[in-house]
Amino acid sequence: MRISLMAAAACLLAGVFVPGPAAAAMRTPRAGLAAEMTGESAPWTCEIPPIRAGSVASLRAFHRAMAACADGFWAARFAAAGQPYSPPGVTITTGGDSVCGEITGTGAQYCPVQRTIAIRILKQDLRDPFRMNIAHSVAHEWGHHVQQLIGVLDAQNALYWPASESARSLLSHRLEMQAECLAGVFYSAALESIDPGISWEEWIEAVRGADESEIHGKPRNLASWQDRGYHGGAVGFCNTWTARESKIR
Repeated sequence: MRISLMAAAACLLAGVFVPGPAAAAMRTPRAGLAAEMTGESAPWTCEIPPIRAGSVASLRAFHRAMAACADGFWAARFAAAGQPYSPPGVTITTGGDSVCGEITGTGAQYCPVQRTIAIRILKQDLRDPFRMNIAHSVAHEWGHHVQQLIGVLDAQNALYWPASESARSLLSHRLEMQAECLAGVFYSAALESIDPGISWEEWIEAVRGADESEIHGKPRNLASWQDRGYHGGAVGFCNTWTARESKIR
């Protein structure tokens, strides 16, 4: 199925839907999220502990603290919009299996059916615990949970399965880059608490220089969307669904 994503976009953002085939696949729109969840983010203060190299317990504590921080931030954003919010489950393991099967890729994934973020503690993180990189595994996957709550994942699935291979690739990129942008929105309020050990500009440059991912898309675009969320400080800046393909590839 060859669909113009401009005409049949899964959503404008956060419950504001556009006409087209995707609209029929959506649940009841939750109007107000895009309108209310805008403006500069007030600082969000969290207690994020230090990480001791080689310590699994230390990394578990870091991930748990990051999860609590992201949960509080997004719960407050949904409450401000007058919308229901529920936290995801969070599982942390040193193995490859999780409640939603094998953990692949970077060591963290979101499982929509279980509404769970599964995190795998990697050997490289034990050897060299780079705080911002580890924090991002939580922030990005929480972005997918936000997408689940507002109906974006359901809409993307409705378009994905009947689509051609090339259209599927673009849909995946739009989904992942929106999650990157939502992580940036979270960072706009919580970065100081995370104490990343790197400046925002250095972090974005590192993202831009990362290896390209077939699922996620070009690093320069991932960096651009994350930076957009950070500087915008609001979900309304994260509409990847009607962005030009050059910004998504």
